[in-house]
Amino acid sequence: MNLSLHPASPPGPLRRLTLGAHGPPRDPSAYASLEVRMERALAYVEAFRSRSGQRLTVTHLVAKAAADALRRYPEANVLLRWNRPWLRKHVSICVLVVQPEHLGRVDLTTATVHEADALSLQDFAAELEERVRRVRERRDAVIERGKRRSSLVPGLVMNAVLRLLSFVWFTLNVDLQWVGMPKDPFGSVAVSNVGSLGLERAWLAMVPYTRVAFYLAPGAVREVPVLEGEALVPGKMMSLSCTFDARLIDPELAARVLHHIGAALEDPEAAWGGV
Repeated sequence: MNLSLHPASPPGPLRRLTLGAHGPPRDPSAYASLEVRMERALAYVEAFRSRSGQRLTVTHLVAKAAADALRRYPEANVLLRWNRPWLRKHVSICVLVVQPEHLGRVDLTTATVHEADALSLQDFAAELEERVRRVRERRDAVIERGKRRSSLVPGLVMNAVLRLLSFVWFTLNVDLQWVGMPKDPFGSVAVSNVGSLGLERAWLAMVPYTRVAFYLAPGAVREVPVLEGEALVPGKMMSLSCTFDARLIDPELAARVLHHIGAALEDPEAAWGGV
């Protein structure tokens, strides 16, 4: 006998309903978070803006630091094909973007920068800003065409259609640009700045058809007392939360990636040079 067991007490009505509503757990999502000191990152952003006149935000820093982390830890730049891990040869960073209501119905979409690890911080920020601007203004023809096509799919079969699309895109590794679908639209890492919504912390749900294995959610920067030496002083902290696919990334690797991003935010001059 593998285990020594005896029956539990009969479940009550609520537990019976719960048991009937849910099957066995099959979600591979795992979660981690890191508290990051942000004084130097915020000062770096302000100095960068003043010197260059170019927009730079915490989202840019987190996204670029994630790209640099995957260059350092390529084993985290991974997706699932044929039920086994495959390593990506290139680093792409996807940022989730809200499309405003005044240009149509409020929607959430993506802006992806490819070869992000090979770009300087300034070039990365410029390219991401341009992509975000086009997406927000609904001027990205490929994304808008894809949204129109998806709206034509009946809800009853949407799940099957997305599984088929994911199978063709990633398992078969077919480039669908010839039928108007974007190439590698979701990238290696997805970033959503929940701090812009006034949230201090959130964990993003994995979206299976995207095959993204690592999701980052920087929260709102908040003022907290911090200990420096023997004195409590005002400080600025941010929670950096992540969701990762436990089939592909173990907690030790996820911790290395998060600590790399945190170190870049706490010392941006060392990560990207002075401004």
